[in-house]
Amino acid sequence: MDKKEIKRAKKEQKALERAEREQKFRRAKTWELFMYPTFSIGHNGFMFLMTLVSYYAAGIVGLGTVVASYIISGSRIFDGITDPLIALIIDKTKGKYGKIRILFASAYFTMSLATVLLFFTNHLVADGFKLFYFILLYIVFIIGYTLSGIAGNIGNNLLTNDPQQRPVFGGLNMIYSMLFYSGVTLFLTVYLTGKYSFSDVQLFHEMTIFTLIITAIGYGLSSIAIRSKDKIENFGEGKNTERVKFRDLWPMLKGNRPLQLFVVTMATDKLSLQVSGNVVANVMLFGIVIGNYAMLGITQSLATIPNILVLFFGIRYAMKFGSKKGYVLSTWGCLISYGLLFLLLWLGDPTQIRMDNMGFMTLAFITLFTISGAVRFVSSSFVQPMLADVVDYNTYKSNRYAPGLVSAIYTFIDKAVSSLQQTVIGLLLAFIGFRTAFPDVDTPYTEKIFWMTMFLNFGILIISWTLSLIVMKYYELNKERMVEIQEILEERSKGNTDDPDLLAK
Repeated sequence: MDKKEIKRAKKEQKALERAEREQKFRRAKTWELFMYPTFSIGHNGFMFLMTLVSYYAAGIVGLGTVVASYIISGSRIFDGITDPLIALIIDKTKGKYGKIRILFASAYFTMSLATVLLFFTNHLVADGFKLFYFILLYIVFIIGYTLSGIAGNIGNNLLTNDPQQRPVFGGLNMIYSMLFYSGVTLFLTVYLTGKYSFSDVQLFHEMTIFTLIITAIGYGLSSIAIRSKDKIENFGEGKNTERVKFRDLWPMLKGNRPLQLFVVTMATDKLSLQVSGNVVANVMLFGIVIGNYAMLGITQSLATIPNILVLFFGIRYAMKFGSKKGYVLSTWGCLISYGLLFLLLWLGDPTQIRMDNMGFMTLAFITLFTISGAVRFVSSSFVQPMLADVVDYNTYKSNRYAPGLVSAIYTFIDKAVSSLQQTVIGLLLAFIGFRTAFPDVDTPYTEKIFWMTMFLNFGILIISWTLSLIVMKYYELNKERMVEIQEILEERSKGNTDDPDLLAK
């Protein structure tokens, strides 16, 4: 057999395998798979904007660092409480005209209204009402953000149930998020901070307008991509699916060990990533320890292409071996690369890191920063595919299709834990003397700032990832297990439930 015949035979084999998978699973079209994850640009766009709210609340509105931190943390807890309540309502609705597109539109307009009023008017309110007004608008924002998160999680589950495709949309989600964060960080660190300081309200005005434009594009594209799946016949897994009630919330968590392990792993990861990714932590690392805040945007831009290449490798690996193995491998990569980055900054001279001094420190920092960021993105890319697996496991185990509620259980605990982000930062910085204002690029360097910066940017991450690797040893939903579960769910949807082997044990 010559090379052409071998190539043709392989092509025919792939076509047969694809046709078999299309019969076996609910698969997404290629353009849907690539376009739907753009909702992450909308979701992350508003989140990035709100990472600046502590500077606005403390420096312009005048609420103080600790008060602002407590309000933001308390609001995040409220955010978690709203998740199961809203999710229960969504799961109970039949969705005759779809759910996801309506939720995306509602989320966008709610968050747009809240952020415009917050950043454009809060500082103009009378002093006696500033705190109440801030809290009210933050709550409105949270409701919109909850709608966005639930819509995204339901859409992830509906888009495809093929274990081979799910890592793809998870990886694309992270690629789009990475491109967005690279662009928006450059916009903030090079353009906006080049025109204004964090004490200028115009910085927040321009950032808000930019956010409204870019998030509208993200939500719009994802709504187009999910249109064919956003139908009533897809909101369930067959005739035996039971209605979900609020009292099912605790039993659902108690009886779902993969969900418990997933929540512990991802919630602790989320807290550590939010602390290290907070604007204040970035200012301390790049603006004070390194002494060049613009390096943040530059290094992130330089890392974009390598990050995408590593993400594609991670996607291919997960498609072959499953999301669990992909997550474990990338988490090991995170531990090693972030440990080396810490050693470089501790043992070397961080002030030598700059683009006009391409010596060892600069080259080593850019290399390790790129590698660590890439494997971190790969690790985070498995959150959505693994959550979709957990939703299907719950359907298999309980015969109840409740993607909104299962997602809400995760997000409730996730937000309750990650709500500590601003409190952790506020209290730790207050401990080293920053009680009325956060450190900024003009803050003088001290040993206390260096070690606090190291803990906020590296230490908390290393602790979290070590815990995650321990927990993943007991997580059962590997690729083989998910194929088995999808086959059982498919048989149930056809009404083949008489065979006891098709029922969850």
